[in-house]
Amino acid sequence: MRVADRLHGASARSGGSRAAWGSFQRLFRIAFRNLLRQRGRSAAALVAIAFGVIAFTLASGFIEWNLRFGRESTIHSQFGHIEAFRPGFLELGRADPYKYLLPDDSSRLAALRAYPHVENVAPRLSLSGLASHGDTTISFIADGVEPSAEKELSRSIKMVAGEGLSSDDTNEVIVGQGLADNLGVKPGDTLVLLVNTRNGSVNAIDARVQGIFVTITKAYDDAALRMPIAVARRLLKTRGAHMWIVLLDDTALTDTVLASFQREFHTWGMEWAPWYRLSDFYNKTAALFSRQVGVIEVIIAVIIALSISNTMMMSVMERVGEIGTAMALGSRRRQVLGSFLIEGLLLGLLGGCTGAVVGTALARLISAVGVPMPPGPGMTWGFNAEVLVEPTTLLRAMALAVTATLVASIYPAWKASRMPIVDALRQAK
Repeated sequence: MRVADRLHGASARSGGSRAAWGSFQRLFRIAFRNLLRQRGRSAAALVAIAFGVIAFTLASGFIEWNLRFGRESTIHSQFGHIEAFRPGFLELGRADPYKYLLPDDSSRLAALRAYPHVENVAPRLSLSGLASHGDTTISFIADGVEPSAEKELSRSIKMVAGEGLSSDDTNEVIVGQGLADNLGVKPGDTLVLLVNTRNGSVNAIDARVQGIFVTITKAYDDAALRMPIAVARRLLKTRGAHMWIVLLDDTALTDTVLASFQREFHTWGMEWAPWYRLSDFYNKTAALFSRQVGVIEVIIAVIIALSISNTMMMSVMERVGEIGTAMALGSRRRQVLGSFLIEGLLLGLLGGCTGAVVGTALARLISAVGVPMPPGPGMTWGFNAEVLVEPTTLLRAMALAVTATLVASIYPAWKASRMPIVDALRQAK
């Protein structure tokens, strides 16, 4: 008996599901026919939705490309993807740099270089002091680098005059453009660099200016220079490095590789920091752009909602008699409500798909031509921007279109479903 009851219950549930699906199919066909019947109004609504999706796709894609450009330029000019240093170096290293030196350990560097997805690892030694040329003396910050490794690590650095470091053990430097302008130097000139050594004495060298560079960050170019790490060690009378810069083959793997380093090399007693923890300028720029995208999204949603709401209300007003007749023949109010909501859903889907296709095509066309951009705040040089359309951008645009149309359809659909049958039939006459 119990088995029979269970079978009966399962059969009833199955029958109910088939009935619900059949009812949805009927409502879908009715809604689709209504859209086709009102072609002019439906076309106007579709154009409004598609235009909103196109605008959102292009604006978001433009901002996304700028963020990626800034991210990669920051990574390949200053920080790499991951930095390794002694715990506390970021907070206290400037006050006591010699306390946080890493050993000159070639075996550990070799282990990192052999790690999956690691393209290169290079030590850097940070220093600061005074640079003099003629009667001008200015404070500087500097990095001692391995010239051979930095060709890949710092490929986003642009040489505006002269050339990059050519030797691992020659007294030569490359100077940021802002610092070079303030000192009045050009390639071939000689700088006197003065620093405090580990034991508290003063040391100085004469260094030839090999070239002048710019990065994406103007504040860095106004104070920075670079020299071979061997020269920096002689100048400071020390060994080792302050940090090891790790370059990966894919920025998206930063967090994955970082977690692996922390897990597998925890016995080294080192701190590992991703690039986004170190780049304050990029983080503030990304936060600003994210707020801009949010504002654009709200504006477009409001435009779509107003357009669809107006279209649906006009449709309800024109079909009062039809709605009354349908309810008089047995259609339930929830079926009328569902029919109008499905119309809104169809408009959102069709308009969203159209906008996504057209927006992607326009993005590729704009990217092929390029958008000339002047230097932004805190930047040194301009560039040609593109529009980067990611799958997540298209999904977000589609979700925006569908959500806005559904929300805009709720009130007209509710108003149609609550219409008194007698009044609707009287208007039909």
